[in-house]
Amino acid sequence: MKSERFIEALTEAKDCSFGSLGNEDLTEAIATEKNHESANDKLIRSILSAKEEGMPDAEIGSLYGVSPRTVDAIMTKAFGINISVPPKPLKRIKRWEPSTFREQASTVWSFKNRGDWATHNGHYRGNWSPHIPRNVILKYSRPGEIVLDHFSGGGTTAVEAKLLGRRCVARDINPEAVNRAISSLDFQLPPKLFDDLSQMYEPNIEVGDARDLCDINEYSVDLICAHPPYADIIKYSPNASGDLSHLKVDDFVDAMCPVAEESFRVLKPGGKCVILIGDMRKQKHVVPLGFRTIRAFLDAGFVLRELAVKRQHNCKATGFWYTRSVEHNFLLLAHEYLPVFEKPASRCSKQQSLNVKRRLKHMTNQQRAIIPRIDKVEATTVWVLPQERLDVEITRNVLNRFARPDTDFIEYSFNTDKTTQQLEAAGPVSLVYVNSPNYLEDKQAVAQYRLTVDYLMDVSSRQLKPHGYFIVEARDLRIADQLYPMGLLLWDDLSRRDDFAIKEIIVIAPDEISTQDSADCLQIAHRYLLVFVKRCASVST
Repeated sequence: MKSERFIEALTEAKDCSFGSLGNEDLTEAIATEKNHESANDKLIRSILSAKEEGMPDAEIGSLYGVSPRTVDAIMTKAFGINISVPPKPLKRIKRWEPSTFREQASTVWSFKNRGDWATHNGHYRGNWSPHIPRNVILKYSRPGEIVLDHFSGGGTTAVEAKLLGRRCVARDINPEAVNRAISSLDFQLPPKLFDDLSQMYEPNIEVGDARDLCDINEYSVDLICAHPPYADIIKYSPNASGDLSHLKVDDFVDAMCPVAEESFRVLKPGGKCVILIGDMRKQKHVVPLGFRTIRAFLDAGFVLRELAVKRQHNCKATGFWYTRSVEHNFLLLAHEYLPVFEKPASRCSKQQSLNVKRRLKHMTNQQRAIIPRIDKVEATTVWVLPQERLDVEITRNVLNRFARPDTDFIEYSFNTDKTTQQLEAAGPVSLVYVNSPNYLEDKQAVAQYRLTVDYLMDVSSRQLKPHGYFIVEARDLRIADQLYPMGLLLWDDLSRRDDFAIKEIIVIAPDEISTQDSADCLQIAHRYLLVFVKRCASVST
């Protein structure tokens, strides 16, 4: 600890009669520091005792004057793993399966109840709902196949693999996380869960680095199902060497490149790699960690077969946070991405269409809209809107959340026959909103659409007022069984510019989704809003 090192330095100075302080002063300084250290130790013990008694973090913070981050750090330091409550013996298992379960059939995944069957619980900070690996394992693997989780954490995926009759290989960089996962797996399976008792397997879980899976053979894994950390948001260990949760954003993305390469190496051709990854926020601007991580896996050779979004619950903006969202102009992050990658038969099968060259093309049509303002605006990054009037509600909410009062705005629509050029001739505006076309028939149309959006941003850069918004709606789509992740692709195109900064990534979900259970692919039910803000040009003096 820092205090211990300081006391050692003071003692050494006293012994050597070194420095400008006399021996009496040094003795007093040592005593003062030891008293301070003792007070810190007492505070830490009190906080750990309060956690043991089940006191909520907010109450602990109010009682002892510490932040939630400090409580996290104390728990992580004390137990070597970021957990919300001190470890306790596992309780008797009451349920082996979720009480109600239905496989997800659309691209919007939502679980109001986290899930507490078998040994699952939410004590490990940031672990994912067991509904996610259960869905993934059932969709993309068969009994007896090998499932790899190279960010196993508390062992959620491994528990589900054991329950569902899959062979699981689990790795984590933190030995304490591995110990916790082993504890979670310490149960005997009831034979009634299996038609074939030979499909009962114990997971293989060890300490390992997802960037170097040298102990796992090439082409040996059927499915990867993992939840990586999110770059310096929650630190999962106090000092485990190689823990990616300690890295800054750019370093984290760089580290995910060898993770993607190793995932590609060990996976069988045709095998799926499914991860859950979210965005971050810095200085009221979104940091698109999700898109950047997805890009790293595509660059490693994977093909993107599905791109679902997982809606977070218990994060509705009300009261204090709603007011802060409006006053300080930011949205609370309420979604994560669930990409489903596939390893093709060969590297040449990589989606070449994801790297279409950019050049300027002329827009084809534009329209303006005036929609009445509403009293309460959206305050999170997931907007759940009525299905029967989705387009109208998207536009209405965009204007009321981002358009400045009493200023002009422009909406550009691909879904009209009008062919005007009013955007080029328009005066200064506070908002340009580009909605998405209802239909794109082939990859040439996709490429042209991307070029047109790029052109519209170029024109908008000249027409927008400082701090004005350029907002583009995007819809993922499938053409001839190929998924085009339009949100990611448009972000790829537009984020390279120096005159705009990404402000928000918003997910639009309809309030009702009708799906066909027999469909081979997930029904694409969500859309994105990519919100860019115009930077102010620096003025030389």
